[in-house]
Amino acid sequence: MEQISILVAGDSAVTVEFGNCISPEINCRVTGFCESLKESRIKGVVEWVPTFRSVTVFYDPVRISFLKLSEKLQKLAGEMNVTRTGRKRVFYIPVCYEEEYGPDMCHVVEHTGLSRQTIIDLHSGRDYLIYMLGFLPGFAYLGGMDERLRTPRLASPRTRIEAGSVGIGDLQTGIYPLSSPGGWQLIGRTPVRPFDERRQKPILYDAGDYIRFVPISGREYREIEIPCNAGNYKCRIEEI
Repeated sequence: MEQISILVAGDSAVTVEFGNCISPEINCRVTGFCESLKESRIKGVVEWVPTFRSVTVFYDPVRISFLKLSEKLQKLAGEMNVTRTGRKRVFYIPVCYEEEYGPDMCHVVEHTGLSRQTIIDLHSGRDYLIYMLGFLPGFAYLGGMDERLRTPRLASPRTRIEAGSVGIGDLQTGIYPLSSPGGWQLIGRTPVRPFDERRQKPILYDAGDYIRFVPISGREYREIEIPCNAGNYKCRIEEI
């Protein structure tokens, strides 16, 4: 197993690096480390933030020193059981790809040379690994999009994108959890709220989970939107 690197990140944080590239294998180690860190309950550790290939651990230097924490993190990384992350939790996210909800679909069709239906089939035909969360609360950085769907970002980003919009940016795809500026090509929208402050757990999923997009009609979108807006829609989740 590759050695980890522990880097100073200010006077109250360290970054634990598991590799220097983006890959499901490295990200699996990141996820497994976070699970081990949660279970270890190291005194002085305040919180941690996983990324594609690393974890930044924030700590209270009054309660634990950098050297002591580094020793514990090295030991934890060496002992963690990555196989525990073998479970695959898949969130099925309904998406309407109709023109009303996907204003850039025509551009993606033109750029890729694929038909609208082929784009929908390719985009909804696989499970996407959530490598990390960031940018906005609940924004999932997804891996595994079919390269045939690769489309450059907009030359001029929009100042406002509706919450739930599903877009493509180069070789990535994702859901805008809140209304915000953005430059991705919008091909659909989901009524599901990846972030909802009314929920006990506001962010719907975690890094290490998977998302599968499920095509729905405009009528189905409007039907699902009602319980979503009321805060009582239950997303389909499967553990494989």
